[in-house]
Amino acid sequence: MTFIQGTTKLLRLGVFRQPTILPTTQMGRRLATDAGIKQTLPKEPLQQTDQRFQSFQLRGKVFAVTGGGRGLGLTMAEALVEAGGEDRLPEPHEEFYTAQTRANPHYGGSLHYHPLDVRDRDSTNQIMSAIADGKNRLDGLVAAAGVNHVESAINHSAADIERIISINYTGAFTSATAAATQMLNKQCQGSILLVSSMSGMIANKGMKSSIYNSSKAAVIQLARSFAMEWSNIDREGRGGIRVNCLCPGHIVTPMAKMVMDKTPGTKEIWESENMLGRLARPEEFRGIALLLMSNAGSFMTGSTIVADGGHTAW
Repeated sequence: MTFIQGTTKLLRLGVFRQPTILPTTQMGRRLATDAGIKQTLPKEPLQQTDQRFQSFQLRGKVFAVTGGGRGLGLTMAEALVEAGGEDRLPEPHEEFYTAQTRANPHYGGSLHYHPLDVRDRDSTNQIMSAIADGKNRLDGLVAAAGVNHVESAINHSAADIERIISINYTGAFTSATAAATQMLNKQCQGSILLVSSMSGMIANKGMKSSIYNSSKAAVIQLARSFAMEWSNIDREGRGGIRVNCLCPGHIVTPMAKMVMDKTPGTKEIWESENMLGRLARPEEFRGIALLLMSNAGSFMTGSTIVADGGHTAW
């Protein structure tokens, strides 16, 4: 699991919601006052500084990324580091150590490793607690751990089903609840991103993965349910956790390569079904992770973002 670090001051609202962007116009300040917002509002519009895109900055914030040892998870973790965050990753592969060396100290962020099996609830709770205790905060989680298994539905074994569900669904549930527990306890109004797949929305031509597809469909609904439970802020200041879901299209990763190797012709089918005529690269999802983990996505919760090159839009 990957872990990222930074700090942002959060402001309380009288209506028990916490804004990250203050009203800067006369009308905005009047509406905010009418809504009962208790924080001090600026007398003048906020001034720009030499720092560009401040709402995307993650300096001082701490993030955990499951499935961050390689592929999509690691690429998103690197994006958070570049914005100044500190990441914690599980099960590093050679790609992780290369990324750790590549991280520029000037960014202000860093990559760290924690061994983690998302199927183990006690261990996951302990790891999330240790990460949060390090800086007395946990600002975000990217739950990207996942596995696939290509097999016809009638030939799926009980062991296959258990493994896929325990990692893709139960692992996402366990990781998110462990992270949310720390955010609630430390009153960090953080962000959680569950990585699903467009396979949770459609049946992919050429890919016999009924258990994988259905597990990813469940993750989409899980994100909505978590958002409903955790987005509101109670009178003790607990809550304000945004939860969203990402559904990527086909990406050039070891998992996709496994499917293509097992089912010849799959790559050509996927490319022909895509509006862009190609598969995605992991780095094309960096911006989405940064948006949802930063203040730039402060009004996004319960959303499902589909980034599939138009595959599902025909």
